[in-house]
Amino acid sequence: MLRAPLRPDGFEISTDPARLDTALIHRWLSEDAYWALGRTREKQDRAIAGSLNFGAYDSTTGAQLGYARVITDLATFAWLCDVYVAPTARGRGLGTALAGAVRDHLAPYGLRRILLATGDAHEVYARVGFEPLADPEKWMILPGRS
Repeated sequence: MLRAPLRPDGFEISTDPARLDTALIHRWLSEDAYWALGRTREKQDRAIAGSLNFGAYDSTTGAQLGYARVITDLATFAWLCDVYVAPTARGRGLGTALAGAVRDHLAPYGLRRILLATGDAHEVYARVGFEPLADPEKWMILPGRS
């Protein structure tokens, strides 16, 4: 379990599931995240239960300020998703810190690829090494329901 040391920016990032404020995460995603608007609490709870979760916290108050989750087999592949930073904490590098914590946490596993999709935060992920797909024409999707 990742329990990062105190960061100079005032944030702590942890994979401890007991620290997650699941009601807050659901509210953030279902009400404010364009990719998860309307997601039910039951669906969000299942997503959290089946994922490796990262919480970002204020190092002074312990309040949760951000969230990210990873779907992975810890052998070959990972999908970074549901990255969210509370509006009051935006613009202070927390999104980049979360993405970097995910990258660093997964590095020892030697995964072949870590993917994500974003409609508006490409520069955040580029700061920690993500780049556009080299051959997007190789990728396909089986559309599902929300």
